[in-house]
Amino acid sequence: MTRKLFAFLAFSLISGFIFSQGGIKGKITDESGNDIPQVDVYIKSLSKGTTTSENGTFEILNLERGDYNLTVSSLGFTAISKSVSIDNSVVDIGTLVLSSSYEIMDVVVISGSRKLEKITESPATINVIGVRQLNNFVGSPAELFAQQKGVDFARTGAFIGGINVRGFNSAFNPKMLQLDDNRYSTLIATGLAFGPMSPIIKEDIERIEIVLGPSSALYGPNALNGLINTITKSPYKYQGTEIVVGAGSNSLFSTRLRHAKKIGDKWAYKITGESTTGREIKWTDSVYVAGSLVGQPGKPLVGVPEVDLDRDVSFLKGQASVFYRPTESSEIGLTYGASKSNFISVTNAGRNSIKDWNISYLHATYKSNHWFGQLYKTWSSSDKTFNNNTRTANYWALIAGGETHEAALENSFSGPGAITPVFTDASERLNAELQYNNNWGNLDLTLGSQLQKDDAYSKNTYLIDADGPIKIDQLGFYGQLKYAFNESGFNLIFAARGDDHDLFGFNFLPKAGITYNRPNGTWRLTYGKGFATPTILNTDMNLFGGLILGNGVGFTRSDDTKVAPLKPETIQTFEVGYKGQMADGKLFLDVNAYYNTSDDFISPLTQIAPTGLAGGPVITQRGDQPITDFTEGLAPGCF
Repeated sequence: MTRKLFAFLAFSLISGFIFSQGGIKGKITDESGNDIPQVDVYIKSLSKGTTTSENGTFEILNLERGDYNLTVSSLGFTAISKSVSIDNSVVDIGTLVLSSSYEIMDVVVISGSRKLEKITESPATINVIGVRQLNNFVGSPAELFAQQKGVDFARTGAFIGGINVRGFNSAFNPKMLQLDDNRYSTLIATGLAFGPMSPIIKEDIERIEIVLGPSSALYGPNALNGLINTITKSPYKYQGTEIVVGAGSNSLFSTRLRHAKKIGDKWAYKITGESTTGREIKWTDSVYVAGSLVGQPGKPLVGVPEVDLDRDVSFLKGQASVFYRPTESSEIGLTYGASKSNFISVTNAGRNSIKDWNISYLHATYKSNHWFGQLYKTWSSSDKTFNNNTRTANYWALIAGGETHEAALENSFSGPGAITPVFTDASERLNAELQYNNNWGNLDLTLGSQLQKDDAYSKNTYLIDADGPIKIDQLGFYGQLKYAFNESGFNLIFAARGDDHDLFGFNFLPKAGITYNRPNGTWRLTYGKGFATPTILNTDMNLFGGLILGNGVGFTRSDDTKVAPLKPETIQTFEVGYKGQMADGKLFLDVNAYYNTSDDFISPLTQIAPTGLAGGPVITQRGDQPITDFTEGLAPGCF
C-alpha cells in the first residue's frame, strides 16, 4: 500500500511538472487566405521561436505560465505583434493574417554599419535575400543574385556563376568581398570568393545581405566594389531536421541535410551536409597551338578542343556548430566546416579543372550586447587541379614528337619537356577580430580591430615560392560614429579605417554621410573610399613555366623602359539615395545614384609586352632578376 501511495504521489508530481508547461500554436496566412511558410514567430524575452511549416502552422512548446509578446514577421509582409497569456495548456491563437507589402521598412540588417539597424536607416545601399526567397527558389542561391538590382551576374558554367557590383566584372574578380557569418570566405592566394566551394548549404541560410559600393572603411581591403554577407540560421531559432533530395538537368542530383536542436536554455547545436553531383555543359573552350603541331604548318596558330576534358562536377560539404549562452545577452560559438569540390573553372588564362580542392575552417565567436570577437583559421589544399590549356598544348607537342595518344595523355601532366599544368595549394590563413559598440544618448560608437596572417604556398606550381610559403600580415583598426540630432531626423555618420600591410604600408580609408529619416523613408548622402590590395596571385604569380608572372616588383623591357609594380587600387564614391514609401504608402521606392573615381586600377590578367616574334621589346628582368630565372621550358623570344 505504501509503495502504491508513493508511486501515485511521484506520478502526480511528475505529471504536475510536465503539464504545468504550456505553449502557443497557430497559423499564418496572407490576405487571400494562402498559407505562408517560413514565417518567423519569435518571443524576444525568451530568445525562443520557430518558423511556420509548409502549411503555415507553427507551435512553440515548453513555455512557463505568463504573459508573452509574440512577433510575427517575414520579408515582403508587414510585421505584427500579439500578446498571449500562457497557462498549463497549449494556447491556440488561431489564424493570424499578414498584409503583403512592397516596403521593407522593418527589415533589420547588420552589414551596412557592422551593427543592427533598419535597412532604410543604413548609410549604404543594401539588398537582402531572405529565407522565404531562398525556400521558394529551387536552384542555387547564386541564381538569386541575378534578380538583385545593381548586381552583375555572369554564368560561367551549369553550376558556377560570378557576381560583381559597380565595377568591371571578369572571371577572376577579387574586388567583391564574400563573408560567411562575418568570416572571410575567400581563397588565400587568389582572393577569390569560395562561391560554390563554401561549406554552407542553402537550407542553413537565413539571409544574404549585399552591400553595393565601397565598404573598406569597416571591412578592410577587397571590399572595393561591395560585399556579400551570408548569415546562417541560429539553432536557437530554427530547430528541427530537414532533408532535401533534388534532381534536374545536366545530370544534377543533390542531397542536403540540416539538423538543429536547442538543449535547455543554454546549449544548442546544428549539423549540415550536402552531396551534389552533375555534368558540366558540353561546350568547347578552344586552345590555340602552333599549326605545325596539328599537321597545318601553314598556319601559325590553330584552335583545338581541350584534350580529355572531364565534365563531371561534384561538391561534398558540411558544417558542425555548437553554441553556449552564458547569459541571456551573450553567446559563444564554435564551428568547423569543410568541403571538397570538383568542377571546371573559367579564368583569364583558359579553363582550369578543379580536382579535389579542399576548403576547411575552424571558427570561434563571442557575441554580447557591446562586444563581438572572432578567431578563425582557414585551410586550402589541392594537388590535382590543372590548367586545361597547358595540358592540351603539352599533349599536341608530345604527339608531334612521336608519342602515342595514351602516352601523350599521361605525359601531358609532367612528361619530359612539358610545362607542368598542375597546381598545388597548401595555404593557410589566420584571422582575429575584436569589436566594441555602445550608445550614449544620441551618439552611437563602433570600434574594432582586425588581424590577418596569410600563409600562401603553391610549392612553386603557380606562385614564386620555391623558397617556402609567402607570408603576409595585415593589421587594421576601424571605427564609426553616428550622431542623431534629436527629433529632426538628421543623422551624421563618420567612419574610418587605418590599415597596415606588409607589402603596401599604411592606408587611411574614410567614409562619411548624412541621412534624413522620416516615418515613410530615409534620404542619404554619402562619401566612401574603397581599397583593394593586389592579391598574392597578382604580385607573385608564376604560371606555365614563367609565361605569366605576377607584377609585385616591376619589370624591365629590352629597351630599358620600366613597368611599375602594382599598387593598391582605390576608389572614391559619392552617392545619393532614397529608400521608403511614397504616394501615401502605395509606392515603395529604392533609388540611388553614384559617381566613382578610381586610381591605380588593377585590370584582369593582361599580357604586358609583345613576344619577340612581333619585333617589339621583350621583358628582360623581373625586379632585379633576369627573366630567364623564371622561364623554365619556354623557347627564347616568348617574352
